[in-house]
Amino acid sequence: MSTSPQGTLPDQAQGHPQRWLILGVICLAQLTVLLDNTVLNVAIPSLTRELGASTSDIQWMINAYSLVQSGLLLTAGSAADRYGRKRMLVAGLVLFGVGSLVAGLADSTGQLIAARAGMGVGGALLMTTTLAVAMQIFTPEEQPKAIGIWAAVNSLGFATGPLIGGFMLNHFWWGAIFLINIPVAALGLVAVVALVPESKNPTGDRPDLIGAVLSTIGMSSLVFAIISGPEHGWTSGRVLAPATVAIVVLGAFAYWESRIPYPMLDMHFFRNRRFTGAVAGAVLITFGMGGSLFLLTQHMQFVLGYGPLEAGLRTAPLALAIVALNFTGVAAKWSARLGTPLAIGLGMTAMAAGLVSIATVASGGYAGTLLGLLLIGTGAAVASPAMAHAIMSSIPPEKAGVGAGINGTVAEFGQGLGVAVLGAVLNSRFAALVSVAAVSLPGALAEAGSAAERVRITEAFASGLETSQLVGAVAVLLGGVVAAVLLRRAERAESEVGVVA
Repeated sequence: MSTSPQGTLPDQAQGHPQRWLILGVICLAQLTVLLDNTVLNVAIPSLTRELGASTSDIQWMINAYSLVQSGLLLTAGSAADRYGRKRMLVAGLVLFGVGSLVAGLADSTGQLIAARAGMGVGGALLMTTTLAVAMQIFTPEEQPKAIGIWAAVNSLGFATGPLIGGFMLNHFWWGAIFLINIPVAALGLVAVVALVPESKNPTGDRPDLIGAVLSTIGMSSLVFAIISGPEHGWTSGRVLAPATVAIVVLGAFAYWESRIPYPMLDMHFFRNRRFTGAVAGAVLITFGMGGSLFLLTQHMQFVLGYGPLEAGLRTAPLALAIVALNFTGVAAKWSARLGTPLAIGLGMTAMAAGLVSIATVASGGYAGTLLGLLLIGTGAAVASPAMAHAIMSSIPPEKAGVGAGINGTVAEFGQGLGVAVLGAVLNSRFAALVSVAAVSLPGALAEAGSAAERVRITEAFASGLETSQLVGAVAVLLGGVVAAVLLRRAERAESEVGVVA
């Protein structure tokens, strides 16, 4: 399948002849972003020791990236649709590689946070273009399987980041976890230039500059409020001010988008129950997953006493379950037999059960954690691709970049919210159970006056982790119910329309 003179892909009846190879290339680009985010979780103890980072510093290192990326995802997706998805994919790889170099050479928490924010720009371009390209090069029949593989690579990066991070931290200093991105980004850049076809919206809509500004300010303000909540209090001015800005600006964005003839985000999408159900489920699944993995790495190192590499190895079964089920096509077959609503509902129920297992059994050793990881992996292998496909298939193909931007936005928003809220639950529970004034578990242990007090502090931290994981489980289960109900209603409505027609 060749590209047209305008650089757009024609009909998808046959699919691109090199589509599976191209999928591998764009998955490599996506993996670069995802590995970086999860590698940082394992580096938390190292950064705490070597840079003197507090809990708030660590959260900013993780969330500075999300703050910038979340604000730019819709704009990046719109730019990819208008100016070319391949072009934006190349730009994203270059920016992400440069940002990784700056982060790896940082010598203070402030520099590292700034570099992470810069990497968010490249990450926004990569998150939107990879999924958009996948939707363009595959036939509608192949799209669910392709998205399953794309989602499996996402989960692979999400879960094997701790393994790679642990290996790097055992042999090198913490900056190496960022520098390792550079050769991967370079390899991806060469492959993208050589193999990925250009595609863009053939209608050439006028750029929605006002919408881009409003969405960026609104989403960035919203994520900033979420990040600031745990440290400063949800009723503090530091939270209420950006939250108010977010509400006003996003309201203005919605109004603007509903009035112009060439909107960046067509507000009619939200009238589609299939779309809204998948979005709601995606927010809550990433809320539970993102926040819980943030807590799990700390549980393994601070409570169970594993080193970074050991913690990474013991997290790997989650990724292995997802990869096995998606790369073999088993998850896609299950979803086809069950139907999208039931597949998402059962998948997220399994994930919630996994979080409960980690919360209630993991304190006795690794067995409960292993069971939880396998349940989470199995559930995610089924639910995550089904939700991503539900979002993307609800949007016109020429708006694939915007669709991917929406998918990425809800994922980043959910993960940032999960880290903030579950982190706040952990901190409040921990503070209520210990008397020492410290901003982290290592700090509290350092202030402990006896071995008995150190045991009590560790137990208090474990109790806080348990409560936080249970909150995450409830969120994931709720997401499964909401998504399944809305998607079932959408299917019924579509079938009724078909009968009438």
